[in-house]
Amino acid sequence: MTSSKLRGRSRRAGPQVSARVVLAVLGGTTGFVWLVLPGMTTRTDAPVAITSPAASSPAAAAPTEDGASTADLVLPLVAVGAAGALAGYGYVRRVRRARTRTTPGGAALSPPPVDPGVPDDRARAALVAADDRVRAARDELGFPRELFGADAVAPFTGALREAERELAAAFRMRQRYDDGVPQDPAARRQALAGIVGRCAEAERRLDAAADGFRRLRGLEQGVGAALGVTEARFRELTGRTAAAEAVLGELRERYAATASASVTGYVEQAKDRLVFATVRLNQARQADDAGHPEEAARQLRTAEGAVAQAAVLVEAVERTAGELREAAGLIPAVLTGAETALAPLRDTAGTGGEALAHVLHADSVLSSVRQELTSGRPYDPVGVLRRVVRAIAAPEAARAAVLTAAARLTARGSTAAAAGFVATHRGAVGAEARTRLAEAHRLLTAGDSAGADALALEARALAEQDVRVRGNPYTAAPVPAAAHTAGTAGAVLGGIVPAQDPENAHPAGFTGRPGASGA
Repeated sequence: MTSSKLRGRSRRAGPQVSARVVLAVLGGTTGFVWLVLPGMTTRTDAPVAITSPAASSPAAAAPTEDGASTADLVLPLVAVGAAGALAGYGYVRRVRRARTRTTPGGAALSPPPVDPGVPDDRARAALVAADDRVRAARDELGFPRELFGADAVAPFTGALREAERELAAAFRMRQRYDDGVPQDPAARRQALAGIVGRCAEAERRLDAAADGFRRLRGLEQGVGAALGVTEARFRELTGRTAAAEAVLGELRERYAATASASVTGYVEQAKDRLVFATVRLNQARQADDAGHPEEAARQLRTAEGAVAQAAVLVEAVERTAGELREAAGLIPAVLTGAETALAPLRDTAGTGGEALAHVLHADSVLSSVRQELTSGRPYDPVGVLRRVVRAIAAPEAARAAVLTAAARLTARGSTAAAAGFVATHRGAVGAEARTRLAEAHRLLTAGDSAGADALALEARALAEQDVRVRGNPYTAAPVPAAAHTAGTAGAVLGGIVPAQDPENAHPAGFTGRPGASGA
């Protein structure tokens, strides 16, 4: 398809080409006239006698004829040459001006601009938006499942899984893009477009299920039963939060500070989400009693999002305690397995080189671990396992079973910890941390515990950095003072409600934000 710039160039080039043709024709015509004119004006009859005595001399007549003949030949040639020169000069001048011109008229001769494709920022934003919505839908699905049963929500469970697959593919493309694959600029633009397309498809899968999900819940007809489910879960979490606080205190006394560092502050954050849920549950019940079902539904959905995040925070404390107990019980067997794995390497270490360096490093790590265990001071069991597993750098297939189990334990724990942090701080976490987390999940499923553990730790570090740098979006938003209700800042940081309008929005799960596809 011809672009407008090329069409404009064709229209402008037409008069210039015509001018060159006119000049050439004019020059040729002039030359032709000069050549033919003498023949047309020479008569064949006898000339009229000249009475001048000087002209009658043959010697005088000869030079006159030679001079006239020479002039008749030279003048046409000069005219033709001048016309050709003018035409050539015009052409050269036009080409030179077109090459150096910076005006819009001359830009058409430059190479066509390269389509920048999808900007990188747009691809990142699409990943964040789709990930937020999939997470919100996952939280939202748990409440009607408890009320109606697994069979009733099976179609929506399937839609959520399809959306998760599309999003996982988008994150995989982003991970490869960040790794420099592909390298060709055009292919990289195609990759960004593919990421945006996958994210849009993930959201489309949720959109397709939105109407059916809304009909199943029936919140617009009354929130009574759904409100009862949420309140029951709220009461359960209130008790578990108090128990988690006690568990966290025990972990701090029994283990090193690094052992529980990943869940530091989680009990306080869980309480904050529950305070926010209390306010919204009360508002939902008041709106329902006043005959405002849409308002009641919106407040209930917001309360459900807060309750779901409080559960994530409490479960993280409970899971950490279980992992530390399991890791502590596994350490003796892991040390034995490490010695067994090092035995064949010691036989080849005498040759020096990398084998010797590896054995020396592993021995140093094992010696340090034993000293730490026998010192009587608190230690980090998961951290100990991670150090031993990394020191024995054999492939998982060649490791002892106990070393493989230790590697999986550490990878599962770090991946779950990163996932919990992103879920409860997604209002500030960007695309890079989410991408590393998605890749950690993929590697963990594929059996690459070492790779999953490394990427999960990176994802957590990146997410924490995002929170430190960006802060809480709520504090930067122009929110009226009257909207500063208890727990709102935590709900905004958790991505439950947007900073721009925390009082009139709900989690964007299956049915999206208000105004997009209903309450």
